[in-house]
Amino acid sequence: MSARRIEDYALLGDCGAAALVSRGGSVEWLCLPGYGDDAVFAALLGDDTHGRWNLAPVTPARSVTRRYRGDSLVLETVHTTDEGKVVVVDCMPLAGEAPSLLRRVQGIEGRVRVASVMNPGREYGRGGVTFDLRDGAARAAVRGGSIRVIGGVSPRVDRGEVADVFAVEAGQTVDFELAWCPPQGEPAPRDVGASIEFTARSWEGWASRSAYEGPWRDAVVRSLLTVKALADASSGGIAAAATTSLPEAPGGARNWDYRLCWLRDATFTLYALIGAGYHAEADAWREWLVRVASREPGVLGAVYTVKGRRCPRERELSWLPGFNGARPARAGNGAGGQVQLDVYGEVLDALHQCRRVGLPLGDPSWTLERRLVESLESRWREPDHGIWEVRGEPRLYTYSRVMAWAGVDRAIKSAERFGLGAPLTRWRALRGEIHDSVCREGYDAEVGAFVMAYGSKQLDASLLRVPLVGFLPPEDPRVRSTVAAVREGLSREGFVMRYAPGPEVDGMSGVEGAFLPCTLWLADALALDGRCDEARACFERVAAVRNDVGLLAEEYDPAAGRLLGNFPQAISHVALVNTAVNLSRPSGPAEHRRRS
Repeated sequence: MSARRIEDYALLGDCGAAALVSRGGSVEWLCLPGYGDDAVFAALLGDDTHGRWNLAPVTPARSVTRRYRGDSLVLETVHTTDEGKVVVVDCMPLAGEAPSLLRRVQGIEGRVRVASVMNPGREYGRGGVTFDLRDGAARAAVRGGSIRVIGGVSPRVDRGEVADVFAVEAGQTVDFELAWCPPQGEPAPRDVGASIEFTARSWEGWASRSAYEGPWRDAVVRSLLTVKALADASSGGIAAAATTSLPEAPGGARNWDYRLCWLRDATFTLYALIGAGYHAEADAWREWLVRVASREPGVLGAVYTVKGRRCPRERELSWLPGFNGARPARAGNGAGGQVQLDVYGEVLDALHQCRRVGLPLGDPSWTLERRLVESLESRWREPDHGIWEVRGEPRLYTYSRVMAWAGVDRAIKSAERFGLGAPLTRWRALRGEIHDSVCREGYDAEVGAFVMAYGSKQLDASLLRVPLVGFLPPEDPRVRSTVAAVREGLSREGFVMRYAPGPEVDGMSGVEGAFLPCTLWLADALALDGRCDEARACFERVAAVRNDVGLLAEEYDPAAGRLLGNFPQAISHVALVNTAVNLSRPSGPAEHRRRS
């Protein structure tokens, strides 16, 4: 089998679960009933034996084109063969109590033979399933429930596989539905055509509410749709990505589970939603954030499940060969047990911005914020694992202390602006002490930049955010020299690396690609400094590497021209939205945040 490419996949989602479909028509990733649950189709991280659903013409296609229908997540893939032409329409309907995947084959020209082959697996393909065909449906037990398959023309069941071969002519349709069935009972079968139309209209109606009016509307709206699809409607949490273990370098070991929710993305996500006019979604995100952070504010975690529970323990899925051989595949994330002090500042910043824009926050929130400041007061001098969640020893990361300052600063401003009770004299002294420490210990005059950790010489692209959070103004010489040093030392063909990886830095061997959000943070920093043409070039460089249906991964290999890392990546799309707004409005998210 030829090597898989991340950019060859498209996203289907229903705001609770997500699937990835290859360009050729194979669903190779689907976790049920939700993002972080076991994958019933896991071929993405192995081969076809680990579970997939292929639906494509029997005769190899001469060409395959695809698109989303309008501003929706209804995918249309057109296969042109020597026999004729068909379109496969895929979606996950938004309406319903249980997730389902709908697939419709429509004949366009000629008479085309089509094959449907489905072989789900248990526990990420570790074991097979056994189908039972009765009452016109094939059923199989999986962890936590069962799956039901309806449709086709003359399906046959051979233990763990449901297969069908049929022909369609112009104007004919053949429908399929795969539904998740919880233990309490099966959902009613869907009218596939009506459900596809309803789902398309629902997505397009949501997209039409976007307040963005700049020159990159298509990229911004597709990014917003992607973030919405990764948002769990029942909890308000937003998954960082639909996948686990897509590698940050071909064949490498930097393969992590991103079907989780990172608190450090809070303010950027909030601004993307509010700036685009989606206040209800921003409020749901705010509720999730307060609920999760209030449980143990003294020991705030960096990452949680989308349902708001503690991050599951990291384990290796040793039976999976990995994406193009990139081992190991993992479920759960070891970052859940790390200390990452920047998270405290991010949560405090997000809650302050909620107040500024009028999202409701009551006394319990202020009690939480005071406790978070108290935690920073006692812990800001301690080493931590930093924004990049390094697997090495804790260090005094500069960016962690920048965000500790930001958290205290936002709490002070909330108290001053909204008349909230606080020990302001003590907090102001703390804010000044942290600021002095960062300027004294975090900036290296020889390097000409703020550096990764106190006493180090290593560059770190997270420090492009120094002006974005208002720690120093964009015209400060130290900020400008940091931007210049990162552009020179961490750029690869115009794309920005997080840092120079290596065992001495992050405890891992191997390399990784350029981090797409960092490239957009560079654009934001340049825009704040009035260098809008350079900022626009950075932005358009990232926008140009979206795949054919507008999706971004976490990283990019500029030499090979390939996307890397988990996909699609929420923070990449959030950063794209914010940078587009920064470049399209006199006072975008970066300017608003730094002046907060």
